[in-house]
Amino acid sequence: MKKLFIITALIASTSLFAQSNGDLKTHFEQYYQEMKKQGDVNGVINALTHLNVVDPSQARRDTLAYVYMNGNQHLQALNTIGIEKNDSDSNLAVQVKAVSLKALNQPKRAIEQFQILYDRTPDPFVAYEMADLKIQVGDISGAEKDITYGIANSTLNMKHAFYERQQPYEVPLKAAFYHLQGLLIFNKDKTKVDEAIAFMDKALELDSNFNLASLSKQALEKRKTEGDTEN
Repeated sequence: MKKLFIITALIASTSLFAQSNGDLKTHFEQYYQEMKKQGDVNGVINALTHLNVVDPSQARRDTLAYVYMNGNQHLQALNTIGIEKNDSDSNLAVQVKAVSLKALNQPKRAIEQFQILYDRTPDPFVAYEMADLKIQVGDISGAEKDITYGIANSTLNMKHAFYERQQPYEVPLKAAFYHLQGLLIFNKDKTKVDEAIAFMDKALELDSNFNLASLSKQALEKRKTEGDTEN
């Protein structure tokens, strides 16, 4: 009789847990929708975190990481989904890893993630990110390949944002590739200053307000003047 009572109690408690677990899931799903409607990012993070505890889901975990990334909480984003290269990751997860690793100054690891995205669907925006990072790590041939693809496949309505000024601004993506081409030429051969400047001019022809290209051109011209003075 005592055994029967214990078994009955266990079944009842299990049923109660399942019911309360389902109630919690419903509650946090409703809470999540409400926080999204209100634009409350912290509320969205809180709701997704609770949902992942109550009803774990990789898709939901990827979404949580994406929300962290959008809020510039890159360490939290990577703590949510990891930094490992995983070909089975969703596009969203790979994007989060790539962007967050880049933001945390991990260019080699970021390149691996951008490469997965590019291999899945070649894209000029992803090619730009890879070229920029490859120049930083000294992969000249890799950067050349990405820049060649980017110049050939970017259109003038594609824009890339820059943040080196207090006020962010956008320029045509093709102009951004021309700027990278100029940097690449100079990095390969410091004597080819004129050729590098020519690409800065091409970038500025597409957008005269391209501040970074203007600064790079000034630095190259100064380098050229100093070289002529030494000669």
